[in-house]
Amino acid sequence: MEMEKLVALCKRRGFLFPSSEIYGGLNGFWDYGPLGVELKRNIREAWWHDMVTSHNELEVPPGAPSAYAMVGLESTIIMHPQVWKCSGHYDLFCDLMVDCRESKRRYRYDQLYGRWVQCQGRRIFVATEAVGQEAEQDTLQKALRFFNLRSRDAEDLQWLGPVQPLSQVQDLQQVLGPDAKTLGTLTPPRMFNLMFETYVGPVQDEASRSFLRPETAQGIFVNFKNVLDSTRVKIPFGIAQIGKSFRNEITPRYFTFRSREFEQMEIEFFCHPSTSRAWYEYWRNRRFQWYVGLGLSSDRLRLREHSPEELSHYSCGTADIEYAFPFLPPGEFGELEGIAHRGDFDLRSHMEGKLVRQGDQFVVELDEEGKPRYRGSGRDLSYFDDETREKYIPHVVEPSAGADRAALAFLCEAYAEDEAPDEHGVPQKRVVLRLHPRLAPIKAAVFPLVKKDGMPEIARQIYAELKPHWNVFYDEKGAVGRRYRRQDEIGTPYCITVDGQTLQDGTVTIRDRDSLRQWRVHQKEIVAQLNELLA
Repeated sequence: MEMEKLVALCKRRGFLFPSSEIYGGLNGFWDYGPLGVELKRNIREAWWHDMVTSHNELEVPPGAPSAYAMVGLESTIIMHPQVWKCSGHYDLFCDLMVDCRESKRRYRYDQLYGRWVQCQGRRIFVATEAVGQEAEQDTLQKALRFFNLRSRDAEDLQWLGPVQPLSQVQDLQQVLGPDAKTLGTLTPPRMFNLMFETYVGPVQDEASRSFLRPETAQGIFVNFKNVLDSTRVKIPFGIAQIGKSFRNEITPRYFTFRSREFEQMEIEFFCHPSTSRAWYEYWRNRRFQWYVGLGLSSDRLRLREHSPEELSHYSCGTADIEYAFPFLPPGEFGELEGIAHRGDFDLRSHMEGKLVRQGDQFVVELDEEGKPRYRGSGRDLSYFDDETREKYIPHVVEPSAGADRAALAFLCEAYAEDEAPDEHGVPQKRVVLRLHPRLAPIKAAVFPLVKKDGMPEIARQIYAELKPHWNVFYDEKGAVGRRYRRQDEIGTPYCITVDGQTLQDGTVTIRDRDSLRQWRVHQKEIVAQLNELLA
């Protein structure tokens, strides 16, 4: 699939729009249109239903070490600044960036690649933001322009090795920036904090400085005791949250894949340290199967365990659920969800202060005077088991999913082009979104075959009967084949047509989006039929 076609469909059919488009847009921000907001809402509701609402805490789910409870939470976007200092985000939530003095653009240092090339007695490194085969083509065109050559003179360029990261280049004076015409325009890399700053109250000073949250997890950790004290949950249990997070990405890219405002669907699962590894494996496998069950093909989806070098400073183990997005080079995958074994790092941090690793242990970080660099809350966030009489700090397993990335993956997987017969039986090319019925923005469309003979009145009656149950659509404009194709393009799984036979025996035609199978059902049985099909 060509990504450009999906992006065009999303704009044309009202799934996604660039934010503030009438003013030229704002890079890294996207608005969900009428269909997009329904798709994303369905993803959130499927996640919440499957992880929280339908969970039976009295039963042991398949693969789980024991029975457990699930509850929900909604924390604020702006929290006390000390939260981010103790969690480590204030000091560590940074990326290396470089600026180009010529183009005035800013780049993430770890996302710049390039190749060495020699020509006309000069040896330069041509940098690019592209990857894979696009990187080789991009560096070729930039090198030709730099040396004032035409495409037919490409053989004059002597390439000195494959594409490599910019971080392997020691002398930036030899580098041609991605958007530069002269050498040496890139600044040395420097740290850039990804948190958005804001101010709380009428005075903008250091005391009122705060941040938009870069993740939803910390809102759960600081409310751990509140949940314990206000409910009857016992360990093991999970706290789920869906909410917006903000990261000031240096270079947003790949449509909605890397944005500055995004939505997370996150669980913090609290368990005994002795069972935490088993719970990690349970959540890792369960979350992978959730995507497969909603239509992501297993050959484009993978579960990848992090190597020791990749692990975060707090993590005892992390696995990523990754999808082969079409905008990535062949063989490369993009992260959909991370499942992290966080140990007791977060609760201890908010108890004692910012923690740093020393060997195999975490200790409170001290300043130059030997005092805690950032003090914790001083609150006791341990757990007391009134049956075993044991007191301990729970370990945490965190499945953290991106709602926007999930929506993008489901759209990429669903997009297809094939042929379907029109109203005369003649095959016509069509674009179809084969979304899982649970995710489809519109569940069914109702058509009168023609706008006469009482068909529109019956169709409107059916529409009114279905509307309290599902998001359905009514359409009486144009040939019925054209109406079918419009619904196929937005992923509507079923179309219901009122025709001449309906006037005789009360039956209507139901058409399946994917198989194109059509069958007749009595008007009184439509709700029951759709209930069965959409379950």
